[in-house]
Amino acid sequence: MTTLQLGLLEGDGIGREVVPAAARVVESALAAAGAAPVEWVRLPLGADAIAEFGAAVPEPTLAALERLPGWILGPHDNASYPEAHRAALPPGGLIRHRFDLFANIRPATVLPGVRATVPDMDLVIVRENTEGFYADRNMYTGSGEFMPTPDVAMAVAVVTRRACERIVRVAFDLARRRRRRVTVVHKANVLSLTTGMYLDVAREIGRDHPDVTLDDQHVDAMAAHLVRRGGDFDVVVTENMFGDILSDLAGELSGSLGTAPSLNASQTKAMAQAAHGAAPDIAGHNRANPTAMILSAAMLLYRLGEFRGDPTLADAARRITRAVRTTTESGVATADLGGLASTSQFTEMVTARVARR
Repeated sequence: MTTLQLGLLEGDGIGREVVPAAARVVESALAAAGAAPVEWVRLPLGADAIAEFGAAVPEPTLAALERLPGWILGPHDNASYPEAHRAALPPGGLIRHRFDLFANIRPATVLPGVRATVPDMDLVIVRENTEGFYADRNMYTGSGEFMPTPDVAMAVAVVTRRACERIVRVAFDLARRRRRRVTVVHKANVLSLTTGMYLDVAREIGRDHPDVTLDDQHVDAMAAHLVRRGGDFDVVVTENMFGDILSDLAGELSGSLGTAPSLNASQTKAMAQAAHGAAPDIAGHNRANPTAMILSAAMLLYRLGEFRGDPTLADAARRITRAVRTTTESGVATADLGGLASTSQFTEMVTARVARR
C-alpha cells in the first residue's frame, strides 16, 4: 500500500494546537477506511520560520510543497511578525499564488447541537482566489495598491475571463453534486466591466448546464439575504474580496468561524486552511476549537481522493465529517460554542468516533 505524503504546517498561535488535532483525526480516519497511511512532511512556516530561516515561508518549505499533492496549513499571525516581514505577502497568500490555488471552497453548514443565527444554512461559497481587489495577487511584479502622491491611494482590481471561467465551472460541478443551484454574486450595476464579467461568464456557462438553476445577486443584497434567508442558497460563486467577506459572514451565521472549513485547490494540488485566524490570545491554553481545521482536512482528503481515483480517501473524509457532527450533536463542544470541552477533549471524542460505522 502506497503511503500518502502530506505537508503539515502548523503556523502561528492556535495553529500549533488545531493542526496536530486535525492530523490525529486524519490518521484515525484513514486507518478506519482501509486507506494508505499518511506520512506527514513537517514544514516550517510563520514566526518560527522567520527566526530560523529569515522568511515566513522559506524556500525549503516551498520546494517541499512542490513535490506534495496536498497539505494542511495552520493560521498565520503576520501582524505580530517583525516589521520587515509584516509588509510582505502573507504566508497563505504567497502559497496560494505560488501554486495557483485558484479555487477557495468554503462551506457554511450548521452542525447538529450548535446554536446558529440561520439554523437551516447549508451552502458553499466558491471564491476566486487569485485576482480581484487583493493587491497582492494582481501583478506580475509590484503591487496593485499604490500611492502616486502622499495624499492619494489607489488600487487596481484585475479580472480575467480565464479566471472567471475556471471558478464558475468549479461552482457548477459542485452544484451538480448538491442541490443544483448556482448563485453568482457581483456588483455589475457599478463595477460593470470587472464583476460584470463574472455575471456574463456564468450565464454563458449556465447554458451548458441546463440541469442547474442559475440566478444572481448584488453583493450588498446578498449580505442581507444571507442573514434573512441563508437556507435558500446552495452554491455561491464570486470574486475574491466579495467571497472573503461573504464566507466569513456565512460561517458566523451558521454557528461560528471556529466551525468554518476551507479548501484552496488547483487542478493538481489542494491545501486545507481553516477560515479563522491564529487567535494568539487563547494560544497555548487548550481552548481553541479544532472543528474548522478538522473539517478542512476532511475536504482535503475528499479532493485528493478525486485526484487519485481512490474511494478510500473519500470514505475517510465522510467518516471525519460524520464524527464531527455526532460529537457536536452529543453536546460536546468547545467554549466558543458554549461548551466545556478543551481542544484535546474534543479531538479525542472525534477521533474515537471516526472508526464507527
